[in-house]
Amino acid sequence: MANILIVDDSPTEIHVMTSMLEKHGFSVATANSGEEGVERAKSDKPDLILMDVVMPGMNGKELAEIITEQD
Repeated sequence: MANILIVDDSPTEIHVMTSMLEKHGFSVATANSGEEGVERAKSDKPDLILMDVVMPGMNGKELAEIITEQD
């Protein structure tokens, strides 16, 4: 089953998405900020990243650009 990384600053959103995905058999890792998302993406090499676009600090667009540049 696919490994999914969720990057969101909302604990409620992370909980809802994690519960739903794990219920369907996916392996889920989470990050609470864009900066943490970069580190998790490097270490976990997820198959899919679901991220919030609007976050304090590094937003989802910036995170996507950094992850894309690393590949």
